[in-house]
Order: sequence, then structure tokens, then C-alpha cells
Amino acid sequence: MAADAGGLYLGFDFSTQQLKVVVMDGRLSVVYQDNVQFDTELPEFRTQGGVHIHADKLTVTSPVLMWVKALDLLLDKMKGAGFDFSRVSALSGSGQQHGSVYWMKGANETLRQLDPKKSLAQLLQGSFAVADSPVWMDSSSSQQCQDLQSTVGGAQRLADITGSRAYERFTGNQIAKIHQTRPDQYQDTERISLVSSFAASLFLGDYASIDYSDGSGMNLLDIGTRDWSKICLEATAPDLDRRLGPPRPSASVLGSVSSYFVSRYSFSEECRVVAFTGDNPASLAGMRLQEGDLAVSLGTSDTVFLWLKQPRPALEGHIFCNPVDWQSYMALLCFKNGSLTRERIRNECAGGLWEVFSAALGDTPLGNHGNIGFYYDSMEIMPCAVGVHCFDQDDNKVSGFSAQVEVRALVEGQFLAKRLHAEKLGYTILPGTRVLATGGASSNKAILQVLSDVFNTPVYTIDVANSACLGGAYRALHGLQAESGLSFCDVLRNAPEPQLAATPNPAAQEVYDRMLKRYARLEERVAHESRP
Repeated sequence: MAADAGGLYLGFDFSTQQLKVVVMDGRLSVVYQDNVQFDTELPEFRTQGGVHIHADKLTVTSPVLMWVKALDLLLDKMKGAGFDFSRVSALSGSGQQHGSVYWMKGANETLRQLDPKKSLAQLLQGSFAVADSPVWMDSSSSQQCQDLQSTVGGAQRLADITGSRAYERFTGNQIAKIHQTRPDQYQDTERISLVSSFAASLFLGDYASIDYSDGSGMNLLDIGTRDWSKICLEATAPDLDRRLGPPRPSASVLGSVSSYFVSRYSFSEECRVVAFTGDNPASLAGMRLQEGDLAVSLGTSDTVFLWLKQPRPALEGHIFCNPVDWQSYMALLCFKNGSLTRERIRNECAGGLWEVFSAALGDTPLGNHGNIGFYYDSMEIMPCAVGVHCFDQDDNKVSGFSAQVEVRALVEGQFLAKRLHAEKLGYTILPGTRVLATGGASSNKAILQVLSDVFNTPVYTIDVANSACLGGAYRALHGLQAESGLSFCDVLRNAPEPQLAATPNPAAQEVYDRMLKRYARLEERVAHESRP
């Protein structure tokens, strides 16, 4: 189906703390945005940060009806603002990854016969076998993780199949826990959705398929065959393949919006629903990553997104099916110690001033005279370590550095870690490779210069607010045209280009290729010393 030049494209994001929407026109311009904050606008659900943290501190859930009611409220806001739903050609979106929804037996029949005179919350209040959904913050399924890895032949074998070792937040392990601890509710479940496919189901008026990309964050999908892994399903819960339904490519048009939305909000009957995906894959789409690119989001946590053709799953990091090219993959790396650690070093070594911090980076040489530092104010993910660890040029552990050396040691160390773990997952820096930088610290040119030098490639900045939402709108447009063979990049060729922010120093490659080998050895040492 061809795109309508006068059409609008909706991108929704069912995130942890709010439901957001971005509306884009056929010229790729954002023309409307809105949101619903769960804690303040839906206080009856008594969430904090959009979740319920249970007494054991490990179990974290969100009320499914809160998400349903938020959609009612958001669409009513748009209607009250005079938004013309009849112009919407397609919609898509995302949901927080790893959350799961358990539809009660008979819920699909309810979805197909929604009464447009009533709200979704009224109509669906009895449609969920589990009232509070486990979400990504939940870490109560450690035993189920151990059981899954033991069944399939170890953590690396599970990563080879599903793209990740077993994680407590991953949906398969949450399903196993519900089956084991609440068997009656599992038996009452007709369909299990991710938050993304649950949201798509609301618009479709039918159970929506889980897409390949979000499905690969479950410890259940074989990322090679792009189908459910038989051994993982059997290790998780009985009759699970039927409850999950067959997965679909992320660019799939699932159908037209249901008659409920046509009658209640005046959507066009021709409006298409494109498969929803997870918030991280949607962010990759929103940043318009291309083959070979790497995106670095510099925020409270630092996140790295990679576009890969031939991934090498490892015990850390995650490999997902690519949301905009079904034959490719994306990798996700998360580093806990990001901006807060940079701010601490700024305060201690640069008098609290970014100008002084940036000057220190400019006044110290590439490679920092061989000094290397690891700064883990919080327990890091890669490696599992905590504390500050400083080494001189001879790999001797030292108590610390001078202020200027410390600033560069922090920034170089953070980017060496990103390059090291990206290469472990199969990323290769090639001619034409781009690093796209986003997030708060991407406004600091001196930091971006170090990023460019460590990766020996140009760094571009991309100003993407609400990247997951925007990715949903982009994917809605792409979904309409994917069947005609147009690639995601083809569809978005007129989108604003990222801006060149830094190019590598000619000496950078020799310095950092050598330094990276030392960094890898020292990281292993730090990880070993941190083990209890």
C-alpha cells in the first residue's frame, strides 16, 4: 500500500512512567505530541514511577488496566484538542521491553466486539488473568533463569539461541514463574502478549502477533530461525507456543484499525496497524541507524545500539532481531555508570564546571600517558564490578591521578569499554562507519572528540526527542511501503541528517588499538578482584 502524502502517522510508546504519542505527517515533520503521566493522571492505581514495588523489593509490576485507561485518556485528549483521526494512514508504536500481559480466556472475543459507546477500560476490566503485569524492573525469577540455562546447556548456549543469557526481567522467565507459582492463572490465560503486542491488540481488535525484534528479548525466540525455540518453550511452561502465537516480522501490517476506533474516534477504516515493537528497537528506528552504524546514548546510563549482520552472542549484552531490516540484527549494551559518574568527576576535578572538564580533555594527550581508570560508582553490568580502579602505564594499581589525568581517564575508559564490548558482540569498524551520539552529554564537543578518537570514526549528533515514539511513527510509514520493497532508509531519505560533530585525530588508531588490548586485560583483572 502506498503512503498517502496528506496522511498522518502515529507513534505510541507505552513506557514505564507514561504513555506518549507523536504524530508525523508525510513530510516527516512532527505535527502533534501528547502524553499521559501514570502517577499523576491516573492516581487511582497508586503507582510510583509507573510501577508497584512489592514487599520483597524484587517483584515489580504494573496494572494492566492502567495502560488501558491511559489510552482512553490520551485519545480523549487528542479528540478534545480537535485532532483529525480520519487523516491517520497508519499507526505503530512500542512498549517497555520485557513486560507481559496475560489475556483471560474469551478476551479475544471481547476485543472483536467492543462497544464504541464505552471506554476500553470499562470493556476490558475482566479480560486479564493476571491483573498486575511483571515489568522490566522485576528481578524475582532467579530460580527460573537457572532452570532455563541448565535445561538448554548453559548460559552461552542460551545466548547462542536467543541472543542473551537468562535474565530475571526477560519474559520467558517471568512466564515460568507465573506458571509455577500461580498455575490457575496460567491455565486461565488464553494469550500472552508483550506490552508492545498488547498495545497493538487494543488497536487491532484482535490478538496481535509478537514481532521478531521485541520477541528476541524473551529468552524464547531463536534469533537464527526467527521462530520460537522448542527447547526454550518446553523448559518454560506447557502449551506455550499456542499462548504466544506465531511471531511476525517487525514491519508487518497486521490489519486495519478496529471498528471501535472508527466509530468512537472517527479513524478511517483504511488506517493500518503496523506491528508494535520494544522501546529499545523503536529507539533504533527513531535514531535512523543504518547498516554498520553505532549509536551511543549518553545519559544516566550509557546505552550503545549496534547494527550487525553477523552477531556473536556473548554472556553480556543482548542481540535482538533488527526492527527495520528483518535480515539483520541489533545489539544493545547498557552501562550503568554514565552521566552521574561524569558529573561526580566534574565536581571533584573540575570545580563543578563543564568548561574546566572540557579543557582538561583538550590539555591531556591521546592515551593519557598510558594511565587507565575504571569508575564504577554503582555496580557495573559489564563487567560485574564496583569501585574506582586506577592503573599507571606499567599496569600497576595506583591510588589515583591528578585532576586533569583523572578527567581523561574517566572518559577514555568509558569509551574503551563501549568499543571493547561492541567488538565482542561482532561489531567491526569499517570505512564509512558512523557513530551517532545522543543524550545529555552529546552536547559536549570535548567528550565527543574522545569518542571519535577511541572508535577512530566520525561522530555525528542527532537531536531525537522521544526517539521510541518517533521510531513508531517512522515504522508506521515504513510498514505501509515495506511490501513494495522499499527499505526503511529509502522511506526516510528526506529526514533531517545527523550533524558532524567530531572527526578522529590521525594518531588515534595506533594509540587506541594498542590501548584497547591493555584495557581488556585490566578489565578482566578488575572483574576478578571484585568477585566475592
